[in-house]
Amino acid sequence: MSPSQPPFRSPGRARPRLARLLAATLLVSAVVSGAAQAGAAQADGGGPRDGDGPAAVPAATDFWVDPNSAAARQVTAWRSQGRVADAQLIQRIAGRPQAVWLYGADPGPTARAVTLAATEARRTPVLVAYFIPHRDCGDYSSGGATTAAEYRTWADELAAGIGDRAAYVIVEPDAVAQEIAGCAKADADERYGLLAHVVDRLKARPHTKVYLDAGNTGWIPDERRLVAPLRQSGVDKADGFAVNTSNYHTNAESSEYGHRIAAALGGNSHFVVDSSRNGNGPYTDSTDEPWCNPPGRALGTPPTTATGDPALDAYLWIKRPGESDGTCRGGPKAGQWWPEYALGLASRARQVG
Repeated sequence: MSPSQPPFRSPGRARPRLARLLAATLLVSAVVSGAAQAGAAQADGGGPRDGDGPAAVPAATDFWVDPNSAAARQVTAWRSQGRVADAQLIQRIAGRPQAVWLYGADPGPTARAVTLAATEARRTPVLVAYFIPHRDCGDYSSGGATTAAEYRTWADELAAGIGDRAAYVIVEPDAVAQEIAGCAKADADERYGLLAHVVDRLKARPHTKVYLDAGNTGWIPDERRLVAPLRQSGVDKADGFAVNTSNYHTNAESSEYGHRIAAALGGNSHFVVDSSRNGNGPYTDSTDEPWCNPPGRALGTPPTTATGDPALDAYLWIKRPGESDGTCRGGPKAGQWWPEYALGLASRARQVG
């Protein structure tokens, strides 16, 4: 099992209803209006407002807030039930930009809907490409394309769905690191070639920034092992790589790891860090799946491009906080919204303004 479990999903990182939900709703006027209102609030320059609608994105970011996320729906539900204080806490999640995971067989409509809504709001969405064959090596997040040819077509459709609109895309969480760690189901050369294909197609779009996932510091601690696979997978053509996706390592740990990888790649690479749930760092009280719904964790640094580090392009919420890592520690299936866990993450958040 990969140590980085996904946001939405039926498999670990995706949730089956996401593609249908966004494709069916994001293009209708009410949703686009909601996204535009969120963008207008962001343009005010104010910080997040716990409890009075979609919160403004923190200063120095231009990322899109999904107005119909599970967290946003939870805020509405709890307010209607009189759970105002809890709703205000979940607003700390609902009001932040989070990635949209593309894991199904038809990524074009969802990519198009999300990028159109974000463009209307004058914001940039974060997408996650997650359809590699033998995804998660058949574990919690199993699924993906059944053949290499299917994946190439999928990559082409994803790129076409984005079109000439702006987007950040995180490419295939776990795919490289898991192959290095050992996945007998996937052929390494084929996998790396497919990753290079999707990077190539995405970078052919004029306003798409692409980051190839590189795992986390607790998984492949020797960064030198990543160099050849990342190069074979197209990292030199991408805008950089992503670290800590769906994991809990601190910004300091992840940044240090990112710099080591960058140095090993020649010193010019950039990277992004998933800071969605790393506010209290990794769980160290157990060796039993410490990545899976660990207790006592907290929301991390809100998404921003103001990192103070020229090589670190952004802190992003790639994993959607509040969505389960899997059926461990009492959690629902991986990727399903878990309000109690979300409430814990939000209540322990140190950065709320």
